[in-house]
Amino acid sequence: MSTKSLWGGRFKEPLSEAALKFSSSIDLDKRLYQEDIDGSIAHVEMLAACKIITAEDARRIRTGLRAVAKEIETGKLSLSWEKEDIHMAIEKRLIQKIGSVGGKLHTARSRNDQVALDERLYLRSAIKEIKKLITHFQRVTLYKAEKYFGVVVPGYTHLQRAQPIYLSHHLLAYVYMIDRDYERLNDCYKRVNKLPLGAAALAGTSFPIDRALVAKKLGFDGIVENSIDAVSDRDYLIEFTSVCSTMMMHLSRLAEELVLWSTREFSFASIDDAYTTGSSIMPQKKNPDMAELVRGKTGRVYGDLMNILTTMKALPLAYNRDMQEDKTPLFDAAETTRQCVFILTHVLIHTKFDRNRFEEELKNDTLTATEVADYLVQQDLPFREAHEITGKMVSYCVEHGKSLSQLSIRELHHFSHKFSEDVLELLDPHKSIEHKKSAGSTAPNEVKKQIVHWTRVLKQRK
Repeated sequence: MSTKSLWGGRFKEPLSEAALKFSSSIDLDKRLYQEDIDGSIAHVEMLAACKIITAEDARRIRTGLRAVAKEIETGKLSLSWEKEDIHMAIEKRLIQKIGSVGGKLHTARSRNDQVALDERLYLRSAIKEIKKLITHFQRVTLYKAEKYFGVVVPGYTHLQRAQPIYLSHHLLAYVYMIDRDYERLNDCYKRVNKLPLGAAALAGTSFPIDRALVAKKLGFDGIVENSIDAVSDRDYLIEFTSVCSTMMMHLSRLAEELVLWSTREFSFASIDDAYTTGSSIMPQKKNPDMAELVRGKTGRVYGDLMNILTTMKALPLAYNRDMQEDKTPLFDAAETTRQCVFILTHVLIHTKFDRNRFEEELKNDTLTATEVADYLVQQDLPFREAHEITGKMVSYCVEHGKSLSQLSIRELHHFSHKFSEDVLELLDPHKSIEHKKSAGSTAPNEVKKQIVHWTRVLKQRK
């Protein structure tokens, strides 16, 4: 089997079926059909405005393109591998519908700048959608922080208990983390939102086109100034996938905590049945599969980043067919990230934190050791000396099965006579939090400030 191609004039033989199957990308790039048609309509309107084609030809092409879009949308037009790619499929069908005038559509452009345009249009939409999902995630996390304000939990370093903190403070950390991803997407958008169309294959065109007009019609901030750069780089895809990777890293940390905290060993959190699964063999199981999948899919997005980086490594200028392979990691990174932000948001909505369990864990612990050391420093002891004294107190508590808050003044004086009655308040995890003074700390007033700040910020976002 062989098919006649729109580019086949120079060739004596058509492309073989095996070669066409191998090189066909339509299974992937067919999702760009609307971007391709939107770009084509703007392009043909510019051609008419510049008197390169007639207004009537432009009208017929524009009407035909919209009809083709409807056929693709309804499934009437088959997009099988024989069509090579979405660009050729649309142009071929356009010519079938309106005749040879459809062939004027490709005047002053190449598939090289055409696909670069389609990808940038796709990325603009993907960035906007993911930003909306991030905002929803932040609002849900903020709601949980408000709901559980005042609940004290063990803070961890090295997965070992460190200091008492507000659960609200812990949750708000994720609001800040993913907001930087939001900012990174904003920054990435600036570089994505430049028009490559008009670069043609690599050298531009001799037709008197108006690239700025096309940019304005499609809502771009400007054009990619160098025609070779416009068609030969994919750094905007790499940047986007890098942002997705960082975002997935942040999501994976929360996912891991939900996995840990929902174990019987921790029993800090409980995820509703609607977002957990059971076992095919063990009837008692309730598995946090959605959180685990977010954790697992993080590696997949990392792989997408390495995929694009490796594809682009050492490619000579300008366009090379290797770059056709950019779509698999691009689409996968965008869709996987979108799904993960969405599902983890809903997992969090359906997660309850156990106040009583947290409180129980505070009773027999040495979480306030740092506050004890700081107290001794305020009594004019060098910090290293205060650290050593407090360490001995912790060792004593471990040996005698006590918490620091259970020590009497008499016991405290065994370690240092610098202790007075006022230290007893610091030994209580709740009271120790209230004594925090630094900006951005887990102190009640500081956490309230963060809640107020994010309430204001997220209210302004659409």
